[in-house]
Amino acid sequence: MKIVKKLGQAVATATLGMTIATGALAGEVTIGFTGPLSGGAALYGENTLSGLRMAADEINAAGGFDLNGEKTTINVVALDDRYSPAQAATNAKRLKQENNAPVIFVPHSGGVFALQEFNVKDDFLVMAYTSVPTVTKKGNPLTVRIPPTFDSYMDPFTSYALEHEGKKLGMAGATHEYAKIWASMIKKEWLAKGGEVVSENPMDYNKSADFFTGVSRVLAEKPDVMFVGGASEPTGLVVQQARQMGFEGGFIIMDQAKIDEVSKVAGGLDMLNGAVGVVPLSAFQDEAAQSFIKRYQEKFDRTPGSEAAYNYLALNAIVTAMDETESTDPKTIRAALGDALKSMPAMKRPYDVTDVTEDGGFVSTPDMAVVEDGKIKMVPMQ
Repeated sequence: MKIVKKLGQAVATATLGMTIATGALAGEVTIGFTGPLSGGAALYGENTLSGLRMAADEINAAGGFDLNGEKTTINVVALDDRYSPAQAATNAKRLKQENNAPVIFVPHSGGVFALQEFNVKDDFLVMAYTSVPTVTKKGNPLTVRIPPTFDSYMDPFTSYALEHEGKKLGMAGATHEYAKIWASMIKKEWLAKGGEVVSENPMDYNKSADFFTGVSRVLAEKPDVMFVGGASEPTGLVVQQARQMGFEGGFIIMDQAKIDEVSKVAGGLDMLNGAVGVVPLSAFQDEAAQSFIKRYQEKFDRTPGSEAAYNYLALNAIVTAMDETESTDPKTIRAALGDALKSMPAMKRPYDVTDVTEDGGFVSTPDMAVVEDGKIKMVPMQ
């Protein structure tokens, strides 16, 4: 089964309960994915999946990897869960039972928590693309968290906004589990620093394209700063509508949303002046990141974000671990990931990740970006 070359084709085929690829053939290892491929978070799910598909395509084009003396290829099977934890659990059961996937990628915390209820019993490794700290603190031995935890952003993000914009915060984040955790931690940090939360109106970023009513409620209390964030596309609409209503303050942008992607929807970087968020992949100038960006653009005709880059890196690490141990056993793969990350070629690591913590977190350095005068500026995190 050839892996679909263009993500757009894959998403057009994917519907709830429908696989994008068929079960693994002889000489193949199936890698599972459950995530949002429809609804308001579809672009986020597509971006995550594209990194996996790019890694699989490159591995297969190079002849696969050696598994007990047999050349073996990677078969990515993707199911749409529409951001629903319950559907993610159903999808994972199906991926394990029908495709015998030893590894399943999931890009939302609700789905990760749902899979952690049975993944050890069902014997598959959860590759969690979420920065929620509790994902690895729960002690699940078959879970790996891919991005840095977001608790490291709370102090620098709030400090910057308080210093440059003002003390009054309006909360306008999304309603999914990940956004709720982010919002509670931002609120706690903001109040601890002497700030005031003047309005709170979380919105369902996954279902709505018109946030006028919700944004107007937040702006009615005249905040200096807005907390926003969900997937990049709806976050851009929230920012755009806030500016259209006359909001001139700054934004604290949850790490799920990427500044460069948000700006394209909002109407340009000028719309984000005063914003603080994570550094977009496009801002990194090292050779590995720039090589990945170039190859990704050639394949998908768009600029990649961190979702694609981190998941590309993660699948390469999984395959390297299987190659080095000659095993598809989830426990063996998990144990070998640290060595795999160290031995991987630099070009397969668009981010500088070279180890895994004992509790299952990829070791990487978080970064912070601000928008000033219509330009993205990288700022060291203290």
